[in-house]
Amino acid sequence: MPAPIKKINPKFTYQEYQAWPDNERWEIIDGEAYAMTPAPNIAHQRITRNLSRIVFNHFRTLPCEPFAAPTDVVLDDTNIVQPDLFIVCDRNKITDANICGVPDLVMEVVSPASRLKDKREKKNLYERFGVREYLLVYPEDELVERYHLFEGRYVSDVFGWDEKLQLLTFPELVIDLLEVFDKELVEE
Repeated sequence: MPAPIKKINPKFTYQEYQAWPDNERWEIIDGEAYAMTPAPNIAHQRITRNLSRIVFNHFRTLPCEPFAAPTDVVLDDTNIVQPDLFIVCDRNKITDANICGVPDLVMEVVSPASRLKDKREKKNLYERFGVREYLLVYPEDELVERYHLFEGRYVSDVFGWDEKLQLLTFPELVIDLLEVFDKELVEE
């Protein structure tokens, strides 16, 4: 799968982004525009569906609200992203058009074409803006890499498909990665 296409310009803004065609999906990171990759493969979609089901069910009666792509998250005028899944606790950030501000937690299901952008540009962006917890889910490797803010910097750890992931931002939510990756433990 090819790498995301970039639009070349000194710096794109949210105002310019709003004028782009509706049938195109873009993200802007530090003013640089990145085309969203083509439709994700089936493994990506299944994992996103499984994570969404777990997260949406958990927050159904709680004050924080989960969202899924495509939803614009406007961090500032030159940083607009569409994470696969994210959670916002401050209702003042939720507008009719978008999320205006920093989510509490962001989850990205990584595709080969987005791997570098998710692990480098987006990780640096979310760390800089103070996203408390950032999860990268790798379908091919069947693992989750977690970044959590500690004294303003991300600290990371990794979880395999056969483990449970207790969120640090929302410790009452424990995600069984067997469910996320559609796996079963075999008794011997």
